[in-house]
Amino acid sequence: MLPLSVFIIARNEADRIGATIRAVRDLTDDLIVVDSGSTDGTQALAESLGARVIHNEWPGYGQQKRFAEEQCRHTWLLNLDADEVVPPKLVAEIQALFAHGEPPHPAWRIGIAEIFPGETKPHPFAYTLHPVRLYRKDRGRYSSSPVHDRVDLDAGATAGRLRAKIHHFSVRSLGDQLDKLNRYSDQQADDLEARGVVIPTWRVFVELPGNFLKAYLGRRHFARGTYGFLTAMNYAMSRHLRIAKHYERRRLATQRDRLDRPGRTS
Repeated sequence: MLPLSVFIIARNEADRIGATIRAVRDLTDDLIVVDSGSTDGTQALAESLGARVIHNEWPGYGQQKRFAEEQCRHTWLLNLDADEVVPPKLVAEIQALFAHGEPPHPAWRIGIAEIFPGETKPHPFAYTLHPVRLYRKDRGRYSSSPVHDRVDLDAGATAGRLRAKIHHFSVRSLGDQLDKLNRYSDQQADDLEARGVVIPTWRVFVELPGNFLKAYLGRRHFARGTYGFLTAMNYAMSRHLRIAKHYERRRLATQRDRLDRPGRTS
């Protein structure tokens, strides 16, 4: 066992979290699942696989991961989402990193490669993010943002990069993906309003086509043929909904302000 805690946030992930936990079970003696109210047996499954399950009502992405960090016993943390699986090559690479004592960097970026339904491994052209996922909690913490999922490192903290990649099974189905993205767009609109950010109205007209091209070409969804076209459309729709909901809220707020002006009668 490594001097490492693994933490996962989850809600209704009974169909996926088992593979996530089994893949890292031999890396740690401190595996935490923070659950925000599953109704499908996620908690019982995680406990049966040796996880320490803690309930915490959903406060937002960053806040939930910060809460999870505080439950961990070790200084070194590995964060996974409940739809991510660490393959054996990455397990071996992490073990090797600690084989001779303290790793040379206080944080490590790990590639996260999408795997779509019908695939068993990442496509050779799969889009891959490289966020910090392995880090010392005394040198970095998750941002408290409700929508932005990132580790903010202390000034001067350097991040290495591991070679192997996390396998990300993010899409259950096109309908489930769109439902998830729709809910996320609500949270993004809430965040924009809370921060007082105003996005120009002209973005309403370009957000969908622009983000379709971003996903289909920039994120290489074209490599998945027809299915990649469909997932790129879902991504573009979710970005459009974020702007549309933001615009709608501003429009309704303006109308309320007009009605509330002195001298106006209903």
